Amino acid sequence: MRLVDDDGSQIGIKAVAEALEYAYSKGLDLVEIAAQADPPVAKVMDYGKYRYEQEQKAKQARKHQSQIHVKEIKLRPKIQVHDYNTKKGHVERFLNQRAKVKVTIMFRGRETTHPERGRDLLMRLAEDVKEIGVVEQPPLLDGRNMVMVLGPTKNAGSSRSTGEAEDAEAEDTQRSEEAVQGDGRRQAAAPARGEASDVAGESGAEVVEAEAELPARQARSA
Repeated sequence: MRLVDDDGSQIGIKAVAEALEYAYSKGLDLVEIAAQADPPVAKVMDYGKYRYEQEQKAKQARKHQSQIHVKEIKLRPKIQVHDYNTKKGHVERFLNQRAKVKVTIMFRGRETTHPERGRDLLMRLAEDVKEIGVVEQPPLLDGRNMVMVLGPTKNAGSSRSTGEAEDAEAEDTQRSEEAVQGDGRRQAAAPARGEASDVAGESGAEVVEAEAELPARQARSA
């Protein structure tokens, strides 16, 4: 076999026993690094150290690799406005997390005869999130489903886009609270009007009774 020293220098062609004896004399291991070569190539090295270095290199390579996460959102063609806004908020949150979003339109029954409704809904969503999301895969019909993939833009995850999403969510919450408070005020006003009517009724009864007593007094005085 062709023997390579631990410093990379070529020692030459050696028998296996001779190569092993040379490696052991240096307190190192003999590792075959090119078995398919003619003759095979072996290197003198510290095999434990070699394994450790290879593991560290692989670890660093995995660390620098950008992991791509794919989230999925499912919609129906006849989705209500409130549900659509909720789903859109999820899409915006995923994009701001630098994740891709797979948006699926699920058709049922005769809805499959109108695939353009699903396509219009997907393109509407893409238009609504265009500041932080870009269409990586246009709407494609797959059986009873239509799929579109959105990827984050450079603006996704920035403080501005995140702040705008939070402001929109806060505004929706405020509107809901105002609607609940308005209902409460209307319910409280209804009993008040009823009480006023009762008071008016009682006052009218007292006037009638007073008018009835007046002719009686006049008759007695006469």
